[in-house]
Amino acid sequence: MFLFESAGLVMTLPNDDIILELLPEFVLDWQRQLEAEFHEILDKKDELRLYRLGHTLKGSCLQFGLEEPAKLGITLMEHSKVQNWDAARAMYDPIRGYFEEAKTLLKAKGLM
Repeated sequence: MFLFESAGLVMTLPNDDIILELLPEFVLDWQRQLEAEFHEILDKKDELRLYRLGHTLKGSCLQFGLEEPAKLGITLMEHSKVQNWDAARAMYDPIRGYFEEAKTLLKAKGLM
């Protein structure tokens, strides 16, 4: 395991060449998915899709050792269960911000 830190963002990654090779595309994919789906899901108040998005965020991020967005995924799942749309909507910027910071960090480390 090794630790990257920049501007308050901490990423703990496995020392695994395959994970490191896949990570940049993973980050970009999540940025695209959030942009394409997040607000639509909330505008439609689609409880099931919000739960799935949170669940996928949690599980996929844990596979890459990204604990912070995984925790945000768990929180999204909780908001979907109680249909707390305003709280879920407020999570967009923190989630998007995490992936922006991750991209910046990966670029700084020459991984992207």
